[in-house]
This record gives sequence, structure tokens and C-alpha cells, in this order.
Amino acid sequence: METKAKRPFRIGRRRVFFSLKAPNAKAVSVVGDFNGWKADLHPMKMNESGEWGKQLFLSPGRYEYKFVVDGQWWEDPACEQKSQNRFGTCNSVVVVEAK
Repeated sequence: METKAKRPFRIGRRRVFFSLKAPNAKAVSVVGDFNGWKADLHPMKMNESGEWGKQLFLSPGRYEYKFVVDGQWWEDPACEQKSQNRFGTCNSVVVVEAK
């Protein structure tokens, strides 16, 4: 009998919700060091009020991220913590606390 391999359960991961108000955007993704900065890995969905959202489960730690909005890189305007990057712009920062 053949069975499918299950993904290993990752103890301590926390739910993190990313959101961005961009009602005129056609496509939005959240990218960061948690996904190798790859825009195709975490596309966001827009709700009826024009807010894009994506829920991820991340292990405790500090993560830098941005949004990719119709091919343009955006900082999170709601995030107060920023970090200078090597391109002369800033990344937004989220810290995931352990339980």
C-alpha cells in the first residue's frame, strides 16, 4: 500500500497576517527572507474593500519583507520597524515571538 508523505509538523510556528491597502492593484505578493524573496511563492488575495491579505506560518525570529505590487517593490506603510537594505532602500521588519 502506497501512502503520501506528510509535511513534518513544525513546532512553534506562529500565524502572521500581512495586509496592504491597494484597491487599484492587479496583483500583490508578500516577499521576504522567509521565502527567498520570490514573488510567485506567496500571492495575496484582495477582499471587497480593496485590502490585500496573506496568512503565513513562520517560526520565531526576525524577518525582513516587502510587497510586490504590479511588479513594483513596496515597503509596508503600516510597519514602523524598517531595515536598510543593500539597494539603498528599506525593508519592513516583522518579529515573530515564541509562545
